[in-house]
Amino acid sequence: MVSASVARNIIGIIGNVISFGLFFSPAPTFYKIIKQKSVEEFKPDPYIATVLNCVFWVFYGMPFVHPNSLLVVTINGVGLVFEFVYLAIFFIYATNKGRRKVSLLLLIEAIFFVAVVLITMLVLHGTTRRSLVVGIICDVFNVMMYISPLTIMAKVIKTKSVKYMPFWLSLTNFLNGICWTTYALIHPFDIYVLISNSIGVVSGLVQLLLYGFYYCRGENNDDGVELQSTTQVPVSECPPDLEA
Repeated sequence: MVSASVARNIIGIIGNVISFGLFFSPAPTFYKIIKQKSVEEFKPDPYIATVLNCVFWVFYGMPFVHPNSLLVVTINGVGLVFEFVYLAIFFIYATNKGRRKVSLLLLIEAIFFVAVVLITMLVLHGTTRRSLVVGIICDVFNVMMYISPLTIMAKVIKTKSVKYMPFWLSLTNFLNGICWTTYALIHPFDIYVLISNSIGVVSGLVQLLLYGFYYCRGENNDDGVELQSTTQVPVSECPPDLEA
């Protein structure tokens, strides 16, 4: 019989693979930027937000904050590298105004992160208290990333068309939430991974139901539509992890 530890690791590895796919999904957009040597109307905001999300999950997974969270650290560490590569590409081809915006936002995030780290390490003693504070912060960012598709869902309902909602991205986000929710439920129980990713499961399910409803009505024109995705990995979730 498979032990709980082995089962948790297997689910976590599957979650890592799915989250990796989410982090990699924006690559074609950045390839296009490199090819055209211009960011045009591209917005870096989702990737700047994902940097903060990933760096907090990496910090959360450290042994001195929340032990037994190696798989949370690995996928969010990988996600952090992806986001920095994406932002570096944006920085190279952006206007001076765009570069200043990215630099300023990353500086603000760095100051905020350092402040949280210092408070966590110097004021909070023991992994229980540290997990509580950092876990809540991670959940706030992850939930924000999971509910971000609400604007797209509203547009689908308004236009009665699924062309603004990519099916495979919605399905992947749903499966990602399932994996990390299952991971969180297996001993050792992780309430903070569970909270944000269970919300992700609900969000993904609603997106799929909405897609199925309007697709069956024949409103499935998705030609020529390009979307920017947000990774959520709870590991979030953008989206992910995030964690995912």
